[in-house]
Amino acid sequence: MRILVVEDSHKIAGSIKKGLEQESYAVDLAYDGQEGLNLASTEEYDVIILDIMLPKMDGVEVCKSLREQQIHTPILMLTAKGLTSDKVAGLDAGADDYLTKPFAFEELLARVRALARRPKETIHSVLSYEDLSLNTITHQVQRAKRLLSLSAKEYALLEYLLRHPNQTLSKDQIIAHVWDYDADILPNTVEVYIGYLRNKIDKPFPTKPPLIQTVRGFGYRVGTID
Repeated sequence: MRILVVEDSHKIAGSIKKGLEQESYAVDLAYDGQEGLNLASTEEYDVIILDIMLPKMDGVEVCKSLREQQIHTPILMLTAKGLTSDKVAGLDAGADDYLTKPFAFEELLARVRALARRPKETIHSVLSYEDLSLNTITHQVQRAKRLLSLSAKEYALLEYLLRHPNQTLSKDQIIAHVWDYDADILPNTVEVYIGYLRNKIDKPFPTKPPLIQTVRGFGYRVGTID
């Protein structure tokens, strides 16, 4: 999944980015409200973490502008004050949740997971298809009850595919949700990582149907052949 963090403190923003990347998320950073609004308006994100006190444009105005543009990406608002009025202002502007600084990273992570699940109405932490499963909390991936070892990017790619079972996802969609804005993406990067997944998910199980499918001219999907 891809997350946008809009936070003017470089130290806090860097800490959040590092922690989220260790959990296999792709993370973009913006250090003022205008930059955050520009990125959120032009790029696709699964969750936005938005500080309320920002230079150029505060978080409430950013949130209002995004909702006016009919951009409904889940927003977690951060506030240092912890005042009820700030929380109310953020929620009234269209934020989905708020967190008061200072906070434990584990709580921020739990709220991000909850917001990422909400739009898709997913109530379980385990994503699965046939005999393939991925636990979004423990990061364990199994097929036929055998544990599979995936790199962070392979895991992120598989998670995105499993959140859209039987849906064909284009290379552009995959790049937008699995890689961050500054990543150096070559034309065949997605193909290469799809190949890595096949080597771990399909090839070791020759008696079972392959689950990573190529839809020629369109993209890729998790699903069995019709």
